Amino acid sequence: MNLFADIRALVLDSLAAMQGEGQLPEGLDFANVTVEPPRDPGHGDMATNAAMVLAKPAKSKPRDIAEALAAKLADDPRITSAEVAGPGFLNLRLDGSAWAGVVKTVLADGVAYGRSDMGQGLKVNVEYVSANPTGPLHVGHTRGAVFGDALASLLDYAGYDVTREYYINDGGAQVDVLARSVYLRYLEAHGQEVTFEGGTYPGDYLIEVGEALKAKVGDAYVDQPEEVWLTEVREYATDAMMALIREDLKVLGVEMDHFFSEKSLYGTGRIESAIDDLRSKGLIYRGTLEPPKGKVPEDWEPREQTLFKSTEHGDDVDRPIMKSDGSWTYFAPDIAYHYDKISRGYDLLIDVFGADHGGYVKRMKAAVSALSDTRVPVDIKLCQLVKLFKDGEPFKMSKRAGTFITLRDVVDEVGPDVTRFVMLTRKNDAPLDFDFDKVLEQSRENPVFYVQYAHARVCSVLRKATEAGIAHDDATLGDADLSGMTDDAELSVAKKLAEWPRLVEIAARTNEPHRVAFYLYELASDLHSLWNKGNENPGLRFLQEDDPALSQSKMALARATNVVISAGLAILGVTPAEEMR
Repeated sequence: MNLFADIRALVLDSLAAMQGEGQLPEGLDFANVTVEPPRDPGHGDMATNAAMVLAKPAKSKPRDIAEALAAKLADDPRITSAEVAGPGFLNLRLDGSAWAGVVKTVLADGVAYGRSDMGQGLKVNVEYVSANPTGPLHVGHTRGAVFGDALASLLDYAGYDVTREYYINDGGAQVDVLARSVYLRYLEAHGQEVTFEGGTYPGDYLIEVGEALKAKVGDAYVDQPEEVWLTEVREYATDAMMALIREDLKVLGVEMDHFFSEKSLYGTGRIESAIDDLRSKGLIYRGTLEPPKGKVPEDWEPREQTLFKSTEHGDDVDRPIMKSDGSWTYFAPDIAYHYDKISRGYDLLIDVFGADHGGYVKRMKAAVSALSDTRVPVDIKLCQLVKLFKDGEPFKMSKRAGTFITLRDVVDEVGPDVTRFVMLTRKNDAPLDFDFDKVLEQSRENPVFYVQYAHARVCSVLRKATEAGIAHDDATLGDADLSGMTDDAELSVAKKLAEWPRLVEIAARTNEPHRVAFYLYELASDLHSLWNKGNENPGLRFLQEDDPALSQSKMALARATNVVISAGLAILGVTPAEEMR
């Protein structure tokens, strides 16, 4: 049940009836007709823009259409009033039975309430994290991991066939640097003093890797030239780092469906195949780029290059795909990787990148557009930086990593549930402040506490009902008489529950899982307001002394709230709290 969709269907049926009666012309497009909560709840329960969007094509005044539509809608028993406002907006008020129906539907459907078939089984690939396999995940990766994982869960909930994917960047120079860093730790394990220079990684996390390498090969690589050990150590170190990254993701509750190795693209003809596809479309050529805009670097000089004509697919400039020495640029394997995704039959691609990849968005979109002949859209989400604070001061040190705060540092401090929820309290493209003290506060200003507290409060009510011998299974509560649910505080909760299916579809359509976190905070706020009002008015309390039937009617709303909170938290990857400790 999606009450907003049901009322929109009623509006569309009424508009069609008006066409049949000659009040509206045939051939109107109703696609932009919406039914949504009004900005001011005092104006009603729902509002429709039907008259406003149809006035011009219908060659009628908006108010005339709105008044005729209001008369039609008034015949439906769910509509208690339809009032024309302003130039032609139509505000609707619904009968209490509609909100009672929402509560009963939630109890009947359980956490499936709000699930949607909007995605119609379309195949979606969500690629996220994809950190270089050179060390533990840092706090920036943490935000991308949480965002991507929640987005994948949201899309699954909305009816898409989702694949969670990690692209292993193991084909570039950074893995050679990793190998040299591990080799230094290997020498250190043999008692030698070493110095980390030339961009090598000094983090303590490589000490164990160096010791493990010593245990595996003994002194076979000691004081040997690089060509003797580089290939083997690179593979060994990359495997060790990916094992570390998998463990980091597991701690955060993130499980990937597929890991794709960049290295598998080299020497296999896969990069060449992707470039040949673009060449067959006339999009690869030899040319010279214009100098960069603004101040031109001193070492810049015009030179002929192999270029992808990305400007034909929305990019600002054409992009080099091959270096002057004949090797591929970083962009070439990325093109091949997305060509592989397209060949696997995905209908939609979503890439979750870090804030430093903003300049990569247009070229990647151009590549996917060209490779798929514009058939497959790609949405690239950038996750902005996370600033950490502790004791009111910036928090920047990590003994384990040496130079940055790791995912483990954050999770060890506050736990995975708090970490995940807080990472979704801002839209992905907005910077996020993560204050270790504030995220553990027990106050309304702490969203994760406030939502969990709402769930725990309802759980406490249900435990007390059990002690009192009052049945409170969902079937029993679903059969309760809800005609007494008339107080504004009760109706506010029920109305918020009605918004959940609509919210899911909006969040999935925009690829914005933070909307779920925002919604849960609003729902929790309404529940807490009702609870507090019950402290002053005993008639609003969920448990009514010596009246099991009335208690069940009150608990139905509370239990329905918990069902939706649980469903929302599941999308975010957070475990609902049954009691606060």
